[in-house]
Amino acid sequence: MGIAERKIRQKEEVRTSILNVAWQIVTEEGWQALSIRKIAEAIEYSVPVIYDHFANKEAILYELTKQGFNSLNQQLTKAQKRSTHPEKQLEDMAHAYWEFAFDNKAQYQVMYGLGIPSCETVLQIPEIGSFTDLVTQPIKELITKNKNTTADPLLKLQTFWSMLHGLVSINMMNNNEHKQELNQRVIQDFISGFISGIKA
Repeated sequence: MGIAERKIRQKEEVRTSILNVAWQIVTEEGWQALSIRKIAEAIEYSVPVIYDHFANKEAILYELTKQGFNSLNQQLTKAQKRSTHPEKQLEDMAHAYWEFAFDNKAQYQVMYGLGIPSCETVLQIPEIGSFTDLVTQPIKELITKNKNTTADPLLKLQTFWSMLHGLVSINMMNNNEHKQELNQRVIQDFISGFISGIKA
C-alpha cells in the first residue's frame, strides 16, 4: 500500500471513529449534549483534527441523520414489499416506521432534532429524498386507484409523515411501555382514517 492510499485509509478510520463516538454520546446523553470538544476528548485527538473531517457539529449531525434515514429506508422498503396493494403497503410502512423509531430512539431523535426536515434539508440529504419517494409511491397509487382527482400526493405525504411523527414523539415523551396495545389501536385508527380520506 502506497503512502497516498495509507493516508486516505487513516483519514477514513478517523472519520469513522468520530462518528462512532458521536453516536455513543448521543445514545448516552442525547443529541443536545453532542459537542466537538466532547468528541475530541473521547477519541483523544485535538479539536482541530475533528474540524479537519467535519466543518462543525451540525455536519456531524447531518451525517448521523443520513445514516438514520438510510436505515429507516431499508425497513420501509422491506415493509412495502410485503404487499402489492397500496393500502396494505401504507399500513405496513407505518408500523415499520413506528418500530424503527422505538427500536432506535437516540437515532430517531437525531434525525428529527429540529422537527420534520425542510425542503432544503431534503435536497441536502438524498436519503431523506429517498424516504419521501418511498412513502409517496403507495400514496400516488392509492389516489390513482380511487380516481381521486382532488388529492395532492405531496400534501398527503406531509399529512401522513406529520401525523406519524407526532404520534411517535408524543409516545417517546410519555415513555410508557404499558400503552403498547393502545398505541397500536391509535396507529391503526390513524392509518384507517388516512386511507379513507383518500378513498372519499
